[in-house]
Amino acid sequence: MNNPLELSVVVPTLNESENLPVLIAKLEEALKGVEWEVIFVDDDSDDDTAELARQIGTTNRRVRCLHRIGRRGLSGACIEGMLASPAPYLAVMDADLQHDETLLPKMLDVLRAGDADVVIGSRYMEGGGFGEWAESRKSISRFATSLGRLVMKNNVSDPMSGFFMLRKEAFHQSVRKLSGIGFKILLDILASSQRGLRIKELPFEFRTRIAGESKLDSMVAWEYVMMLLDKLIGHLVPIRFVLFSVVGLFGLGVHLAVLGIVHKGLGVEFALSQGIATMVAMTNNFVLNNIFTYRDKRLHGLSFLLGLLSFFAVCGVGAIANIGIAAYVYGVDESWWVAGVTGALVGAVWNYAVSSVYTWRKPKKA
Repeated sequence: MNNPLELSVVVPTLNESENLPVLIAKLEEALKGVEWEVIFVDDDSDDDTAELARQIGTTNRRVRCLHRIGRRGLSGACIEGMLASPAPYLAVMDADLQHDETLLPKMLDVLRAGDADVVIGSRYMEGGGFGEWAESRKSISRFATSLGRLVMKNNVSDPMSGFFMLRKEAFHQSVRKLSGIGFKILLDILASSQRGLRIKELPFEFRTRIAGESKLDSMVAWEYVMMLLDKLIGHLVPIRFVLFSVVGLFGLGVHLAVLGIVHKGLGVEFALSQGIATMVAMTNNFVLNNIFTYRDKRLHGLSFLLGLLSFFAVCGVGAIANIGIAAYVYGVDESWWVAGVTGALVGAVWNYAVSSVYTWRKPKKA
């Protein structure tokens, strides 16, 4: 490529090796006359997607690969891919061949003309559509789109689209405010922009996946809610801390329930019952935080066991801090509930801050 690079197409991947050669061929056909590259950002796939991308890249200089180890998440992958690009225009699309690559030149023409900062492939506009989606999935998508408008600064028909192109400046002026949570990176960008973005939408028909498997699972909705909450209240308090605290409140209920069953129901002496209830509650909190609060850093196998031990140690110190601070406040104020709340808050902040660094410090491969 002798001419300056104009367009980077960022494609997040997870077990998409079957689709890579087909997608590259389609991009080469669609982007004739354009100086472009494709950046595959792979989350350490089990099917050697990253290795295949690197192998293709040895003979095709348009193909690059960012191999992420210890990190997961579509939004995060897109962010890293766009940050790695020197091109003035950045496109994002899926590797599953469901996005219409022939729309890319039209998107690029709109940006070149200076009429927009972001061009979105819309399934809701006339001429667009959802292909073979079931009506139930369409309804879920429409509902999620309605929720997304709570955090958007622009009137967009399809903020949930994963197929778009934008100017590099538009991305960089919002990148430091991105949550990077979940899989709707476009909505994150639109909600994080420090100024109103000029947006153009072009219709496209969603295709049917040919190879590979959908990455949507039961936790996608949870991640979407996390991202929305982060946009709504993240400037006031970290959304992870909110979730961590909610799990802690649930754990308190578990603690009291186990204590009642073991002490009152089974007649075990109080000290031992309290110890059992504490261990059960901490284990419960660790499991729920691993599933929900730190989904993108979820621990598995041996890392799960080591993380559990680390969590026990962190919460043990947190309990000591809780009791010490509460006793001090009670000695000064003599208000038991103020002392109790203060101690609990200090313990919660300690547990959250330290477990974030030591327990979930490095996400592991699934």
